Amino acid sequence: MRVLISGASIAGPVLAYWLSRYGFAVTVVERAPSLRKTGGHAVDLFRPAMDIAERMGVIDQVERAETGTKQLVYHRAGKRPVELDITRLMGAVSDRHVEIMRDDLSEIFYERSRDGVEYVFGDSITSISEAGEVTFEKAAPRRFDLIVGADGLHSNVRHLTFGAAEEHWIGAYLAVASVPNHLGLDGRMEMLAEPGRLAGIYGARRLPDARALFLWRPEARLDYHHRDQARQKELLRAHFGHLGWEVPRLLDAAEHATAFFFDSITQLRLNSWSRGRVTLVGDAGYCPGPAVGGSTSLAVVGAYILAGELATYGGDHTKAFPAYETEISDYVRRSRAFALTAARHLVPSRPRDVWALAQGARLINHLPTALSRRLAKMNSGGVRLHDSITLKDYDGLRLTTRSGTR
Repeated sequence: MRVLISGASIAGPVLAYWLSRYGFAVTVVERAPSLRKTGGHAVDLFRPAMDIAERMGVIDQVERAETGTKQLVYHRAGKRPVELDITRLMGAVSDRHVEIMRDDLSEIFYERSRDGVEYVFGDSITSISEAGEVTFEKAAPRRFDLIVGADGLHSNVRHLTFGAAEEHWIGAYLAVASVPNHLGLDGRMEMLAEPGRLAGIYGARRLPDARALFLWRPEARLDYHHRDQARQKELLRAHFGHLGWEVPRLLDAAEHATAFFFDSITQLRLNSWSRGRVTLVGDAGYCPGPAVGGSTSLAVVGAYILAGELATYGGDHTKAFPAYETEISDYVRRSRAFALTAARHLVPSRPRDVWALAQGARLINHLPTALSRRLAKMNSGGVRLHDSITLKDYDGLRLTTRSGTR
C-alpha cells in the first residue's frame, strides 16, 4: 500500500518511520529544496512525545540536542530584572521534557526514517483526485492509496482537499530570527516585558548564534502574506521599534537573519481532518496555536496514532481515519482550550499584568518542586495536559491486505 506524505518537518518523518516499520510503501514530498539546517526555533517535547522518540530509538539524540536553557531573566522598564528557574517551571508541567531546536528535531526524525522511505525535496503537490492520482509541480503524476498532509498551518494538502479552512486568530503574533549571540548567552534567555509585547534573546548549546523572539498582541489582525518576509519585518519594526533595552539591536539583526519565522498565533478548528483517502496530521489539521498549545508534541503523538491505526485496520482508511480522529480528538480539544488561556496570559496586556508576570516568576522560584508538581497534577486539562494522554501500544503490527502481507 502506497502512502504519500506532504511535509518533512516533524509529523511527516515520524509518520513515515512508523508506516514504513508497519510495512507501508512511503513517499515524503517536501517543498523546500533540502532539509533545513539553520536551527529553527526552540520547541518543547513532553512525556508522550518523548516516549515515542524512545520507541523510535532516538531518545539519546534528542536529549543530547536539548537547548540547555535553564534560566529566564525578565527585564522591565525602571525595575530590577527578575529571574525565573525554568527547570522548576517545566518540572511542574511535565515529568519528562526537553526543549530542542525545531530543525535539530526534524533532522533526528528524518535520519531515523530515511531508510526504506522515499524522500523527494524541492517539489509540491498540485492536485489530488478522489482515486488517489496526484500531480506535482515538477515530478510526473503518480497514484497513491493514501495521502497525508503533514505540511503545517498553511497546509497545501488541506487547501486542495478542504478548500479555505477557517482559521481562528487568538490575538497574538510570533516572530523568531537568527541573530548574533552578542550577550554571550549560555543556558539563559533574556526578555523585555512591556504591556502588549515581549522581546527577548536566547541561545542553545548547538547553535553558533542566538535567536531573537518577539511576541505581541496588536489591536487587530495584520495584513501580510505568510511568505512575504519583507512585509513581515516591516510590521515587526512597526510594533517594536520604539522599545529600548536590546530591542533596536535585535531588530537590526533580524533584517539580515538567515533564519526568520513570522506567523499569527492561530487555531484550526476543523470538525474532521479526513476526507476520502486524504487525512491531515499535526498543525496541518489541528494546530492549537504556535508557541502556546504544545503543537510539536501534539504533532508527534498524532503521527504515531495515525500510523498505528492504519496498521491496525490493514490500511483501510474508512476505518483507520475515524479511529485516528477518535483517539486524538480529546487531546486536540484540550490543547485548543489551553492555548486560548496561554495566549491571554503569556503576553501581558496591562502594566499590572507585567507586575503579575514578575511576581509569578518569584513564586515559582520559591515553591518547592515536589509541591508545584502535586499542585499541577490536580489539573490535567491545564499545565499537565501534555502528560495526560495515554499512548496505545501498536508494537508488533504489520500491514496485511486482502492480497496478503507485504
